[in-house]
Amino acid sequence: MTSLITPQLVLLDTDLGTEREGVIRALTSLVAEQGRATDAAALFADAWAREQKTDTGVPGGIAIPHCRSEAVTEATLVFARPRPAVDFGASDAPADLIFLIAAPAGADQQHLVLLSTLARSLVVPEFVASLRAAGSAEEVVAIVDGALAPAPAESGQPEASAQSEASASPAAPDAQGRPSIVAVTACPTGIAHTYMAADALAAAAKRAGVTLHVETQGSAGAKPLDPAVIAAASAVIFAVDVDVRDRDRFAGKPLVQAPVKRGIDAPDAMIEEAVAAASDPNAARVKGSSGSGAAKEPTNKDEHIGQTLKRSLLTGVSYMIPFVAGGGLLIALGFLMGGYDITDVAGKVILENSLWNLPDGGVLAYLGSAAFSIGAASMGFLVPALAGYIAYGIADRPGIAPGFTAGAVAGLMGAGFIGGIIGGLLAGLAAWWLGRLDTPNWLRGLMPVAVIPLLASIFASGLMVVLLGGPIAALSTGLSDFLSGLTGASAIALGLILGAMMGFDLGGPVNKVAYSFAVAGLGAGTIANQSPWMIMAAVMASGMVAPLAMALASTVLARRRFTPVERENGKAAWLLGASFISEGAIPFAAADPLRVIPASAIGSAITGGIIMAAGVTSQAPHGGIFVFFAINNIAMFVVAIAAGAVVMALLVIALKRWVVRRPVEAPASAPASAQPATV
Repeated sequence: MTSLITPQLVLLDTDLGTEREGVIRALTSLVAEQGRATDAAALFADAWAREQKTDTGVPGGIAIPHCRSEAVTEATLVFARPRPAVDFGASDAPADLIFLIAAPAGADQQHLVLLSTLARSLVVPEFVASLRAAGSAEEVVAIVDGALAPAPAESGQPEASAQSEASASPAAPDAQGRPSIVAVTACPTGIAHTYMAADALAAAAKRAGVTLHVETQGSAGAKPLDPAVIAAASAVIFAVDVDVRDRDRFAGKPLVQAPVKRGIDAPDAMIEEAVAAASDPNAARVKGSSGSGAAKEPTNKDEHIGQTLKRSLLTGVSYMIPFVAGGGLLIALGFLMGGYDITDVAGKVILENSLWNLPDGGVLAYLGSAAFSIGAASMGFLVPALAGYIAYGIADRPGIAPGFTAGAVAGLMGAGFIGGIIGGLLAGLAAWWLGRLDTPNWLRGLMPVAVIPLLASIFASGLMVVLLGGPIAALSTGLSDFLSGLTGASAIALGLILGAMMGFDLGGPVNKVAYSFAVAGLGAGTIANQSPWMIMAAVMASGMVAPLAMALASTVLARRRFTPVERENGKAAWLLGASFISEGAIPFAAADPLRVIPASAIGSAITGGIIMAAGVTSQAPHGGIFVFFAINNIAMFVVAIAAGAVVMALLVIALKRWVVRRPVEAPASAPASAQPATV
């Protein structure tokens, strides 16, 4: 097995700038320079994406940016002692010790064990102090190798249950009646925070005189806690950023839950909260998926109500899109094969005919009617699926049934897309509140399968029928009439706004809002009212601009201003852009957001405005140029995309030429590859 760290992967007292993005870019570039990664830009994108999920700074002046990446060829540690220190989001101070952990996507078990061992060493004061005092790169490597060396009795598999104290009956309260606690720690990558939180909680429990058993659900494997230990525990701590595996084991136990980073930053507070919860009959408790255990369970303590609602809305949109994409394409195929009067005859054709008894229009008319009918059925799930999965995002599985019901009622009332959103929120909040009620043991099993769906459906759908449906339907009708009447400058302005939204965050929340607005109205389009189809064309064309523009800039117009890796990404972006996959531009935007994103918004806005001005329509919600048969005036569609892509490409090139960050100077001892890329 090759060494995880070498002297060439150590930077001592090096000025890497004051921005963590530049530091991560420098360290990932060093990994690639040493031949341990095939693509520096891809590795940076993965590490930066992980950093944006949760700050990797931890108390004590330490930062541990880390990721798994397809670009990494062998597990690698890069150590930096930057001067000045860099803020990585820790609660106490900027980081003057930084470990970049780069693991291959399919890292072997032995390497993952070593990486987790390193993470646990970072909470040991002596290890950290020796790194601060090290005088050479070779000394740093020796210190790290010493920490990674297996103990004589170690078998290579880390003990997944960290205990603050041992006893003959490990989970039982001690003679003073102090509670025993079990905990689970887990993070998305499963390399660093998982194990640091486990050891920080164990140390805090020892200081508090509490027995603690921790199950680390990380990449190095997990050893489940003994059921007897769980049964005897007085409370549970979940320090997690992902779902807990087999959480039913803990059902009914008093629960303290927070992000994994809080287990590192505030372990003493979490232990204190767990001790208090153990003796509090009103404490939140673990809810099992089968309904066992108390139904009341806390949400993420660091997630505000606005973040919860945004996450739930995006959940609803993401689950709704497959219904719309498949249904929209089938409807478009139905029009192609059966003609525009298919809306009036499709149902009758498929009920009264078959392949052995074809209608007057022959096989195309029959197949077109079948495609249209199936597509219309799929599109009919648009509002119920949106509402159902918004409710799911708030209340988990108990929210799905009342959410779907509220969405169906919104459709029945004519409240449409807006009604679906409101119905889903009402159903989800009702199901969530009902799930928090303390109920007798005999009723807990019925709550998620009968009681919650019944009462939440009555509440949300009842409000929709009695109070909200009519006003929302009137609002939706007014909005539809307004959009249908847009002509000239008003329609162009709408196209500009939708285009800018599509180009702003390339698949993020703003992009999804614009896309959802377009697909929600797609089914209302008719020959007499083509405005919804125009909006769909504007949104789809605008979403194709960014990847095509970056492909044009990096492979044709200004190859020398892009790295070899970016030029390779540009080749792939041609196909992604043509397919309406906006995410094809994300590698460029992640590497250079301050120049790519503004240019993307401008270029995409131009395309949206041209589409609306020219009256181009699309009956397909996805597919890009490959659904040309569903787009009228395909020539103008292509012209609009080309115009936006050329403008964006030229803007990006101009910004790269004239808006340049000051490169960071590094001491002569630092490798050239450690310099942040000049942008």
